[in-house]
Amino acid sequence: MSLRENLRRHVDEGTLPGAVAIVDRAGRPEVVTVGSVDVEGSGPMAEDTLFRFASITKPVTAAAVLALVDDGRLTLDDPIGRWLPELADPKVVRTPASPVDDVVPAKRPITVFDVLTGQAGWGFAADFTLPAVRALFPVQGDGREVQSFPPADVWLARLAEVPLAFQPGEAWLYDTCSTIQGVLVARASGRSLPEFLEERIFTPLGMADTGFAVGPDRRDRFTAFYKKTPDGLVLADAPDGQWSTRPALPLGSGGLAGTAGDWVAFGRMLLASGAAPDGGRVLSPESVRLMTTDHTTAAHRETGALFLEGQGWGMGGAVDIAAVEPWTVPGRYGWVGGTGTTAHVVPATGTVAVLLTQVGEDNPVPPEWMRGFWRDAAA
Repeated sequence: MSLRENLRRHVDEGTLPGAVAIVDRAGRPEVVTVGSVDVEGSGPMAEDTLFRFASITKPVTAAAVLALVDDGRLTLDDPIGRWLPELADPKVVRTPASPVDDVVPAKRPITVFDVLTGQAGWGFAADFTLPAVRALFPVQGDGREVQSFPPADVWLARLAEVPLAFQPGEAWLYDTCSTIQGVLVARASGRSLPEFLEERIFTPLGMADTGFAVGPDRRDRFTAFYKKTPDGLVLADAPDGQWSTRPALPLGSGGLAGTAGDWVAFGRMLLASGAAPDGGRVLSPESVRLMTTDHTTAAHRETGALFLEGQGWGMGGAVDIAAVEPWTVPGRYGWVGGTGTTAHVVPATGTVAVLLTQVGEDNPVPPEWMRGFWRDAAA
């Protein structure tokens, strides 16, 4: 069954209202659009339809941090407290299972490298019952509700009140570090995250439709977003909803909206070792290597096993380290999003594979339709 036939089947079954997929094999893109932008069928999916990226934002944010490393504004060993003084003196629970008031000082400062690799000590573990992880939930919130987050200064102050679940460098934890990265970019560059991304990544790569808000001039191309319930799909955000205005805290963890083609342009930059189409450079080859190299140990991966399947973590995305499925290729880099998105680059084959849908997933285990896309993309 072809990629189009597989996606069409999920639309016909009512699992997805629609989808846009691009599998770009060494510059030869296969583009598939199926279904509608909403459950009412008010308009067909198109190649330039806009979606909420959710966590496939994370690689873009990591690239922004590494652009500042390339500039010499940051180094990987720098303590983040230099730019984020709110996080300069974190406390750590005595053991991961200790209550949040049983804390010890951090053994060393949190570094830029820790934040880039998800090893700062804040974030979600596979065990959601850990007290420090539970204390993080009200602060981190649901990244699909971008207007629910306070301004960066307020958010950092609240995060500073939550103890680390692990000492810096001792565990891989999900999500929070990408939000910290976004604030770090703004503080270190002296510009807002949207402005920095526009100048350093979006404009050089021609990602004209990607940003933290979808204005009235583009809203007719923006999908509705749904959550699954026992009674079917329920509208969670309309095109004129949470993404209609720029949020108080542009979320480096998942706040971008854009097109499949825009993310493909980002992926092709990674496969070109950081080069832009015009011959300029978005990242150095070394920064791309750092992004797409696994930085975890077996112990790190055990802590976050719920999120990782035969994968480690680079900077901003997962890296396949074991061929446990037909689509997992050692060195494959990318991630998935809680709004029904997935995007990867495969250096071994020169492939960029992006699938955007508008149905959220609350389970970290990828659904069958997403796995089917990965299987088709690897064929």
